[in-house]
Amino acid sequence: QVQLVESGGGLVQAGGSLRLSCAASGRTFSSYAMGWFPQAPGKEREFVAVISRTGGNTYYADSVKGRFTISRDNAKDTVYLQMNSLKPEDTAVYYCATDRGFSYYNGSTYIGMDYWGKGTLVTVSS
Repeated sequence: QVQLVESGGGLVQAGGSLRLSCAASGRTFSSYAMGWFPQAPGKEREFVAVISRTGGNTYYADSVKGRFTISRDNAKDTVYLQMNSLKPEDTAVYYCATDRGFSYYNGSTYIGMDYWGKGTLVTVSS
């Protein structure tokens, strides 16, 4: 059974930084893509960053390019999201996700994630 556990959320002032972590278990971590998908209050969950199984390819939403960096440590079965220059509009519950091997980037968003964590709350104050 695939399990994803997020950590690292919290309250930060605008312009600050946070690093989220997601620890995975239940299967071979290095065989699957991993990503982060925040859901702001009253809005649908959206794509912000995905990393391929080897880490060789990364994909970002335009809203976070240059501010967020996704990375993974396959030896620790963990994926990270370094968030810099945070804005109040980044406030959301951030969900970690992974696929079954068939997800893809369609040029604007990422499709096909199958497993989700419970999320970690990020609050950015102005």
